[in-house]
Amino acid sequence: MACKWISQETFDAVVQENIAEFDMEPEEALNEAIQQFESQGVDLTNIIKAVRKQNEECEAAPSHDILLTLESLRKAIETNSVSSLSELLLQFGDQCKQSMAHRYLAGQKAAYPVVLEAWKQCEGDRETLLNALYAMSSLTDGQPDLLERVGEELLLRALENHSKDPEVTLLAIRLARHVCLKHEQNRQNLVKAGILRHLTQAISYHGTDPDVVCEACSALRIMTLDDDIRVPFGHAHDHAKMIVLEHAGLKLLIEAAKGFTDNSIVLSELCSTVARLCVRNEFCQDVVDLGGLNFMLALLADCIDHQELVKQVLSAIRAVAGNDDVKDAIVNSGGTDLIVLAMTRHLSNAQVHNYLSVLG
Repeated sequence: MACKWISQETFDAVVQENIAEFDMEPEEALNEAIQQFESQGVDLTNIIKAVRKQNEECEAAPSHDILLTLESLRKAIETNSVSSLSELLLQFGDQCKQSMAHRYLAGQKAAYPVVLEAWKQCEGDRETLLNALYAMSSLTDGQPDLLERVGEELLLRALENHSKDPEVTLLAIRLARHVCLKHEQNRQNLVKAGILRHLTQAISYHGTDPDVVCEACSALRIMTLDDDIRVPFGHAHDHAKMIVLEHAGLKLLIEAAKGFTDNSIVLSELCSTVARLCVRNEFCQDVVDLGGLNFMLALLADCIDHQELVKQVLSAIRAVAGNDDVKDAIVNSGGTDLIVLAMTRHLSNAQVHNYLSVLG
C-alpha cells in the first residue's frame, strides 16, 4: 500500500483547528492531529510534530522555531551583522539537528540559499565561519540534493584556506560527508575539484586528532560507495584507486593507526577504510608490504574483547585476503588461529561470523 503524504502546513492547520474549533489544549490538539493522520495511513516522518509558536513581531503569523530563526537570519544578512549571524547560525544548526522533519521543512522554505549567503559574508571571521559550517552540515544531513556549485566552491575554499585548523577542517569534512552520501553527482563533482587531497591531507596534518581522523575516514569511505539508486553506474572503484595511487591512502591510514593503539573507535574507522580501499590485487599486497597485515593481526590479539573493533579488523583482513598470496601469509603467520579465537569469543555476533570466509 502506497504511503500518503501531507505538507507541514496541512498538519499545522489541523492542529490549529483543533485548538480554535474544539477548544482543545495545545498538547491535546497536537496528539489528536497525529492520531487522526496516522489512522488515515499518512506518513508523518517529515512532519514537525509540535504546535507552532507565535511570532512576537507578527501576531498573525505563528510559526515553528526553526522558521523563526531562518527569518531572523535573513534579516541579519540584510544588515550584514556578523555578530548576530554567528549566534543565529549556531541556533539554526541546533534546530536542524533535532530531526529530519526540521531539516526538511527548513529546506522546503529556502534555507539553503540563506545559510549560503551567511557563509559568504562570514568567510573572514573564524567563529562565524565555524557556525556557518555547522549550520550547513546540519541542514544537508539527509538532504544532499541541496548542494550546488557555489556551495561546492565555498566548501573547497574552507578546506584549502583552513587546512591547518582542526575545527574548521572537521566541520568542512562533515559537510562533505553529508552532501556525498547517496549522491553520486556531488561525489564526482567534489572529487574532480580535488577533495580527495583535502581528505587525506586532513589525516596527515591532524593525525593526532581522533575526531578529525574519524571524520576524514568516514568521508573517504563515502567516496568509495555506490549507493545512489538514481545512478546506474558510479565511480566508486575509480575513487578508491585514486585515493590509493594518487594520495598514498593505504600508507597514510596504516601509519595513522600506529598512533591510536589505545583508541578502539579510531582504529575501527581506520580498519574499515582500509577494507574499502583494497579493490585491486596489488593493493592487498601493498597492505602487507606496508606492515598493515602484521599490525592488524597484532591488533586482533590485543583487542579481542572489543567486538566492534574485532569486526572491523576482520573486515580488513578479509578484504586483503582476496589476494591468494596474502591469504597464504595470513595462514603462515598463525592468523587463522586468531580469527577462530575471535569468532569463538563473539559467538552472538553474526557479522563477526561472516568473516569465516577469510579461512576459505
